[in-house]
Amino acid sequence: MPHTYDPARPTITPRIAAELIAHEGVVREAYRDSVGVWTWSVGLTDASGHRVTRYRDQPQPLHRCLEVFVWVLRNRYLPAVLEAFGPVQPEEHELAAALSFHWNTGAIGRAEWMRHLREGDRKAAKKAMLNWCRPASLAIRRKREQALFFDARWHGDGTALVYSVAKPSYRPAKGKRMPVMDTLKLLLRGGPAREVTAQEVKVHAPPQRAADNWFARLFNC
Repeated sequence: MPHTYDPARPTITPRIAAELIAHEGVVREAYRDSVGVWTWSVGLTDASGHRVTRYRDQPQPLHRCLEVFVWVLRNRYLPAVLEAFGPVQPEEHELAAALSFHWNTGAIGRAEWMRHLREGDRKAAKKAMLNWCRPASLAIRRKREQALFFDARWHGDGTALVYSVAKPSYRPAKGKRMPVMDTLKLLLRGGPAREVTAQEVKVHAPPQRAADNWFARLFNC
């Protein structure tokens, strides 16, 4: 049964997960990132707790890529982000922006903008978020996270660029835009996951949903 997002009990919703995916994209099989680290799905490496090298030359269904991504997001990233908020109860758009920031930087616990937020100085927090724009290519992402956090302007549209892998370089190749929202809804409700095709779903602004705690069964590594 779906529930409305509750700031007093913040958790991952389909809209939050889709927003982060919109920044990252999805790669169905293992590839080498810009520094040669084996990576898979929504930017996952072995450091996530899930061994991604098993997917070398083994492309997975989109729902499996999203299934593991959601597990990692909820169990490896959400706790640190909620701890960084301290007494602040985040709205859905604020939690989405903070999770995106932490997924990209891993620095939510030491980010000055979060300290300003906890102290109640939102103006300083908004300005300080843009201190995390190095390299310069991150400026667009930071500004989108800033707009989401402070102005509730969402960027994602319920789709993701899903990339193939070029070989023998094992680098991401051409991407194809695909819908992900209905699959995320199924995953976050705890129901059976299946891949949803473009013919089955219209891209739309999703209703707000809350997650159930069913993910521990995913990581039989």
